[in-house]
Amino acid sequence: MNDAPQSGRILVVDDVAANVRMLTGILKARGYCVITAASGQEGIDKSLSERPDVVLLDVMMPDVSGYDVCRAIRARPETQMLPVVLVTALDQAEERVKGIEAGADDFLSKPVTQSELLARLRSLLRIKAYREKIEQQSRELADWNRTLEARVAEGIAKLERTARLQRFLPRQVADMLMAEADAESLRTHRRDITVVFLDLRGFTAFTETADPEEVMAILGQYYAAMGSLIHDHGGTLASYAGDGIMAFFNDPIPMPDAPARAAAMALEMQRAFGSIAEGWKDRGYDLKLGIGIAQGYATLGTIGFEGRWDYGAIGTVCNLASRLCGESKGGEILASQRVVAALKGKIETESRGELSLKGFQKPVAAYKLKVT
Repeated sequence: MNDAPQSGRILVVDDVAANVRMLTGILKARGYCVITAASGQEGIDKSLSERPDVVLLDVMMPDVSGYDVCRAIRARPETQMLPVVLVTALDQAEERVKGIEAGADDFLSKPVTQSELLARLRSLLRIKAYREKIEQQSRELADWNRTLEARVAEGIAKLERTARLQRFLPRQVADMLMAEADAESLRTHRRDITVVFLDLRGFTAFTETADPEEVMAILGQYYAAMGSLIHDHGGTLASYAGDGIMAFFNDPIPMPDAPARAAAMALEMQRAFGSIAEGWKDRGYDLKLGIGIAQGYATLGTIGFEGRWDYGAIGTVCNLASRLCGESKGGEILASQRVVAALKGKIETESRGELSLKGFQKPVAAYKLKVT
């Protein structure tokens, strides 16, 4: 016999006071909390109000039989899993069948022996604890699944919103908006940026002879290759129209190596474009890429109207990059003096002298980056 103190709330339902005293004495001696009911109806009521762990239920009672009490307990959602032990002095085989049909979990025969009573209680309490643990784990799993489903749905919605924003805004700007970054960084402000401008040589002549569908196909391939390199190097795609593409570095995300990033990107663009242009030559199209890079202060921020916003830069540095691009030959990269100074000899350059550029009163020193 296990004499260790036990825990649990036991409801004893019996109309015979002597039986109740006997069971109560045995159970309290082992540390159980005992609740008593002197009738079947009181047992039904206390099985709900007192929240017992096990019910010891006499079968033969004058008002409501133990079978009916058991059925009432099983009929309520709050108590349908409550362990019930029927206590009877009648024929065991017949009473067990009736008890099973009524929903009993176990049986005790009168006169009740102490060892059997305690053993059956320990077994039922152990099973009840296992069941409650499983139910708790099931609830926790259901809660976790709901949380996970909500997070997945939120993540999908966020990806969809980001994808829509990236159709109209540079990737970095869209990411900052979705991350609820400081709005100040997207308002109109001044910053020292490095601007890269590129367009195609021979594009006008190409459009005069090619079908519109062919022009669109060529532009699509061109945009895809150049746009991917802008993203890979951390640049902000400011605009593209026709064969002209403008990107800048150091805004909205600051980067101390903006000129070096811009120059590295431009060099990779020329190398990538060479491979693309070879395929175009086979179709009779002779197109080359010119690139200009300049560094200087510009005013940046969102530009547009409700329903359509862009993020752009305005300033002399943008014009300078565009003019240097216009002066570059096919396959060339022309950079301003500030850009070359920032590169600190990391990329081989060659002076193109001072160029007279439209919109600039004084000649501008230009340097050619060596494409390897």
